Amino acid sequence: MAELNFADNPFAVLTAIVAPAILTNACSVLSLGTSNRIARVVDRTRVVHHELSGLPTNSAQYADLVAQLTLLQERAQYLFRSLRLFYFSLGCFVASALISVIGSAMAFYHFTLGFRVLASIGLAIGVFGVGSLVMGSALMVAEVRAALAQITQEAEQARATLVPPAG
Repeated sequence: MAELNFADNPFAVLTAIVAPAILTNACSVLSLGTSNRIARVVDRTRVVHHELSGLPTNSAQYADLVAQLTLLQERAQYLFRSLRLFYFSLGCFVASALISVIGSAMAFYHFTLGFRVLASIGLAIGVFGVGSLVMGSALMVAEVRAALAQITQEAEQARATLVPPAG
């Protein structure tokens, strides 16, 4: 069996630790952006709810606002599911980085079996993290589509209420 020797290639250890760190940073940025989007959806939901409270339930504007609430709820569900996946990815990448450090120490002290076990576990956790990151990003694309549908609906409603200038 070939002996593991990281002394010949110090970049191997650095790569094993830096890759999860970069992915951790990406997850953090995506989580922050997703949290901000959730806050905007919550704010808009409150505004729409307030506008609904002053309208008769049989009016066209009431029906339009109820439709907006439905889209806002759909967007919120996409965002919360995305955020959950981004947090899971974040945890996976942090665990992967820690496992890489411990595995590197085991390789340095020639604990070959321990290194191989930790390398396999770290790889599996990293794959779960990448998969969750991809799924969360796909949900963000779906949320952007729902946001575009909502913006389009609101623009159409605004155009319908505009009175052309007399001329």
